[in-house]
Amino acid sequence: MIDPLERWREYGEKPDYAGLLTFGGAPYTQDPDLLDGFDIAIVGAPTDDLVSDRPGTRFGPRAIRAASCPPGPHLEAKVDAFAELKIVDFGDAPVLPADPARSHAAIEATVGQVLDAGLIPIVLGGDHSVAEPDIRACATRHGAVGLVHFDTHTDTGREVFGVEISHGTPMFRLVEAGQVDPGRYVQIGLRGYWPSEAEFAWQAERGITSFFAHDVRDLGIEEVVRRTVAQVGDGPVFLSVDVDVLDPAFAPGTGTPEPGGLSSAELLGACRRLAQELELVGADVVEVIPTAVGSADITALVADRIVREILTGIALRRRA
Repeated sequence: MIDPLERWREYGEKPDYAGLLTFGGAPYTQDPDLLDGFDIAIVGAPTDDLVSDRPGTRFGPRAIRAASCPPGPHLEAKVDAFAELKIVDFGDAPVLPADPARSHAAIEATVGQVLDAGLIPIVLGGDHSVAEPDIRACATRHGAVGLVHFDTHTDTGREVFGVEISHGTPMFRLVEAGQVDPGRYVQIGLRGYWPSEAEFAWQAERGITSFFAHDVRDLGIEEVVRRTVAQVGDGPVFLSVDVDVLDPAFAPGTGTPEPGGLSSAELLGACRRLAQELELVGADVVEVIPTAVGSADITALVADRIVREILTGIALRRRA
């Protein structure tokens, strides 16, 4: 186990730009035998071999870690997740360039090690295809899970450009495999020009709930979250956040940006409340393309804060 704060301990905190790069300065290990006693593990999934548009999300995990700020109390929620929870950075899954099948197997195995140790995995993507091994690992251990999915797209395509395994198909594959319970599956933030009527008909047949961007505007994010919690109900839930759910003004660094999306404030508050009210067994934040590798650019910064809000929600739930 490596403590990135060790040399700065006498000063109380470490500068963001110095020392070993881990999420929020969390201790680091790649040894699953050392996970005992922790609550949360950060896992990187740096792969983007299955994107249909702009590549670059393979640099997301490193940039999100670089954008992470030191621990401290959440000024609104009045809780410091790093003080309430024991958080470890479990490093990156051993992905292989140009071999998405082996990369997905590596991600599933790495997330599985976290789950087998009794921790909640929070995965930093990577393109949204990584949700398939993330969620499959959770479903293997918990049974079919509920899913709350923030995205401009449904990602329920049967195929994209004739390819069945893509960042546009993971949710279709997970539902069809029985790993996501469609009656406990809610999508939030949909807009734009894809998918087609066929995908929405498939969703309707299975009882998947969709909130479009105009629903968020008309109802308000708090009401959308309330209805989501009621729909998902009790039992294990996975939270998957594609940063393109945000308007490009808030997250320009993503593969398929779509104007007219959520604001950062709406998304951050929603993630905290969902993590507080639902039984999260895992989460991921995906589709971050940093404008500069290893920098605290605007998209990596909001992705870091999404993770922080999820952690804060989990801490509030455990405190209650």
